[in-house]
Amino acid sequence: MSVIDLIATAGLGSLLGLRHALEPDHVAAVSTLMTSERSSGRAALLGVFWGLGHTAALVAVGLALVVFRAELPPALADLFELLVAFMLVGLGARAVCTAARQGPDGPIHVHRHGGMMHRHAAAPAHVHVWRWTLARRPLLVGAVHGLAGSGALTALVLTTLPSAASRLIYMALFGLGSTAGMAALSGLLGWPLARAGAHRSASRAITFTIGAMSIGLGMVWGYPLAARLLAG
Repeated sequence: MSVIDLIATAGLGSLLGLRHALEPDHVAAVSTLMTSERSSGRAALLGVFWGLGHTAALVAVGLALVVFRAELPPALADLFELLVAFMLVGLGARAVCTAARQGPDGPIHVHRHGGMMHRHAAAPAHVHVWRWTLARRPLLVGAVHGLAGSGALTALVLTTLPSAASRLIYMALFGLGSTAGMAALSGLLGWPLARAGAHRSASRAITFTIGAMSIGLGMVWGYPLAARLLAG
């Protein structure tokens, strides 16, 4: 593979990854996670965590398929897509429930020190990798989306790119492009959400609306997949 071909592959993979981040299911899922954020910077970081999970799952499954020159079985691809639909419904239900019990400062955590009860803003669930602290929920959401997209992406690279190295490079850059796109989108969406967060009623209304839309999209997305899997 020539240097020019490699550069073209890198550019195309990154651009398509940027576009991939804007697909409705990705936007819906990340929007439900962003409703409790109070700054554009934190919202953008959440998008980065989503992208890391998405890229990791995409490359892991893609690597196995490229090595064995195989395509994801249609039934398994449908199952991964159905998992995304279930996840959208779950995230939407979580957002609706959050709106129903949300306090003036957003989600709260209640705990006891001795005989004293404390209430404060809840810290997001996270995992530690060496000295890094990574938000757990967007990582997992991104990984599920990566699983769902791995079959189509691998089928594309197997038919268009000549070597295993170029295929893996393309998939990695596609994932990085998705990460950049989602970080940018999350930062942009985070700005109005952060402003609305200063007003309790507006914040609750936005959270409820985003949750309801995610539930609706998940049901519309998942119904034909479930019907196809049950028929098969």
